[in-house]
Amino acid sequence: MAYEPRGDHGGPGPSHEGGFVRARGRRPVTDYGSTMAGWMHDRQPRYKGSFNGELERPSASYIVDILPPLSRVTNPADSVPTKHLHSSLNKIKHPVNVVRWTPEGRRLLTASSSGEFTLWNGTGFNFETIMQAHDVAIRALAYSHSDDWLLSADHDGIIKYWQPNFNNVQVIQGHRDPIRDVAFSPNDSKFVTASDDSTLKIFDFAGGVAESTLQGHGWDAKSCDWHPSKGLIVSGSKDHLVKLWDPRNQRCLTTLHGHKNNITKTLFERVMGNCLATSARDQTARIFDLRMMRDICLIKGHEKDISTLAWHPIHPNLLSTGGNEGSLHHYLLNEPNTPAGQPNNPAVYESPDPLSAPAQSIFPAHKVPFAHDFAIWSLDWHPLGHILASGSNDRITRFWSRARPGDMDVFQDRYHIGEAAAEVQGTWDRRGGRRQRQEEEEQEAEDEMEGLVDQKMPLRQSGSAFPGLPGLTLPANSVPPPLPQIPGVGGMPTTVPPLPFAIPGPNGGAPPPPPPLPGLDLNNPADLAKITEMIQKSGFPPPPPPGMMPPPGFMPPPNFAVPPGFPPPPQAPTPADLANDSARRRAPLPSQEESLRMEQKKGNYTRVR
Repeated sequence: MAYEPRGDHGGPGPSHEGGFVRARGRRPVTDYGSTMAGWMHDRQPRYKGSFNGELERPSASYIVDILPPLSRVTNPADSVPTKHLHSSLNKIKHPVNVVRWTPEGRRLLTASSSGEFTLWNGTGFNFETIMQAHDVAIRALAYSHSDDWLLSADHDGIIKYWQPNFNNVQVIQGHRDPIRDVAFSPNDSKFVTASDDSTLKIFDFAGGVAESTLQGHGWDAKSCDWHPSKGLIVSGSKDHLVKLWDPRNQRCLTTLHGHKNNITKTLFERVMGNCLATSARDQTARIFDLRMMRDICLIKGHEKDISTLAWHPIHPNLLSTGGNEGSLHHYLLNEPNTPAGQPNNPAVYESPDPLSAPAQSIFPAHKVPFAHDFAIWSLDWHPLGHILASGSNDRITRFWSRARPGDMDVFQDRYHIGEAAAEVQGTWDRRGGRRQRQEEEEQEAEDEMEGLVDQKMPLRQSGSAFPGLPGLTLPANSVPPPLPQIPGVGGMPTTVPPLPFAIPGPNGGAPPPPPPLPGLDLNNPADLAKITEMIQKSGFPPPPPPGMMPPPGFMPPPNFAVPPGFPPPPQAPTPADLANDSARRRAPLPSQEESLRMEQKKGNYTRVR
């Protein structure tokens, strides 16, 4: 973990108003670049030991030798997230329903009950941008396996297609009832949705139409998932049943009877692909082996209902669960961690009769009892497996990671023992925590205002070619029209432009050309004062008054002599001026104002909040 400057850090000093500026602390940054670079420099093939560098020891001096989860594939205990890194919250707080890391892991996307997308930085955990994505609460998010598309589903049954830059390209009505979950097929050509209308629908992604409907649940379908490499769909419902489906013929392959209450989450394991995790409101979760079609592990330890769970992306035997009371538990499936006084039943694979042996009870390897104040609705691991993000009904998004070497007071913070006990232990100051929370909220509000300002695009240039003359617009190529030509001046051709109306001739033929203006001699230059007087009499616009700027985009030709009475031509901007004009604090983000107006014309986003 490194640090970056935060706010007006630098110590108290005189400000422009004569006072003192308040110095904020430095924002912690979880930088994995040096860790990954060090491991890639020292790694070896796995048959040679996998690593040839300095091993970690419980001392702060070994922080530089910390290893990423990819280097410890067989040691999941080293990746258990026990340390709280940061708490992120919006200026206007709403419950966080879904959290998803972007495919490249640089940002965290959160979806709230107000229908908003919020992007948080993946290393500094600060606010980046916010946008109104749906009119109602967002219930599900899913990135495609190709990392090119994002699906979002809301409480009204609407599904939206998003590009990685959050450009909305498609909106379809998937269900009439709320959509609770969505998942992509292995080749991203189809996706499945679970809805409160007790059905699952398989959609063609390119066409955006429903191809088939999976019917068989007797109540609301609360969760679904598509196997990462097989043609297999799992669904969990409010009828306490977990069903496996064949998406080709819409046939229910089997029904798993294990839970005694509503199913809250069903999720396939992504590394090996052999296990299925399910959670329910009976305070337990179960691990099913797809090869045996039975439960092999019974996850215990929660005192309230389990609301969500998440598999680790690197370790296939590390499972994290979130409770309805805000607790966060981590389980190692190959370590029962049976408490004292309870029987330790063997694993199903070690039993003489694996088909009839009872499921092995697994207790948490680590607990964070006070991770959130209310129910945890969503969990998601960083693609590298070093940070776990959690979104809760307490309107806060929190980031968790493993403890660094030498961290001795991690298990004594307020998330492990509570605020009152941590205050007694001296590991948390209530007043200091309140002040820190206030500073964090101020910093997030400041970042949010800066992000919203950066989203505004530069103002458009006026469409008028001449200041003060409305209706005269530039052509499509943005080149200003040439100045009106005067016959006989400056070597210009003596042709006279045709009149806007026709004058009949004496015999009905073509009208005669108009006589030249009196007082003009092509051989002798005319007096400029007389020319000005004749211009006024002939109806041409007079020269602009001194101080008036030429039309925008007008550049005179080279070696152009300005007649008396005309303002000097504008000078071409220098590269330094262009660099100063284009300097921004951040890269510009796409403006949402025009899209919002277009949607409001269609009748969307008109509800006042």
